[in-house]
Amino acid sequence: MATTNDLKNGLVLNLDGELWAVVEFQHVKPGKGGAFVRTTLKNVLSGKVVDKTFNAGTKVETATVDKRTMQYLYADGEDFVFMDMETFDQITVPGGTVGEAANYLLPEAEAIVATHEGVPLYIELSTSVVLEVTYTEPGLQGDRSTGGNKPATVETGATVQVPLFITTGEKIKVDTRDGRYLGRA
Repeated sequence: MATTNDLKNGLVLNLDGELWAVVEFQHVKPGKGGAFVRTTLKNVLSGKVVDKTFNAGTKVETATVDKRTMQYLYADGEDFVFMDMETFDQITVPGGTVGEAANYLLPEAEAIVATHEGVPLYIELSTSVVLEVTYTEPGLQGDRSTGGNKPATVETGATVQVPLFITTGEKIKVDTRDGRYLGRA
């Protein structure tokens, strides 16, 4: 248990049996009446974002979230298998939990897997990853580096918009948060 004075960004709360991460919080002391805490909470499992107000000093239940660095091993149907780097235990993470991160996961890549009571909640990748372009249309004569973009398929099967001068077989750096091309690797 914690009070609203202990809130900080990233803290996971257990409200009505659901897990909510604190995205933003603000202590407010109006001229009249008691102080309160205005928060923005994100549901850890569904991603839904809500605003919630607590009276100052209210007790809130915190959830224990265990974050561990794990190595991605392989895909098992819709699921993904990760191995703990310290204990070598393997954990299966459902495809829905991995979400868009699956577009940037290569075998043996490291990721942070967050669990609560043994249930995987979400995974965090590094902010960028180096991927090989497996297919892209060739650039045309007269294409310049300041020209437009074209789609390129990378080794994970994801499609990334790249500059016209990128060719098949090149390694590129991709932002894992939004899938943007960052440059050649």
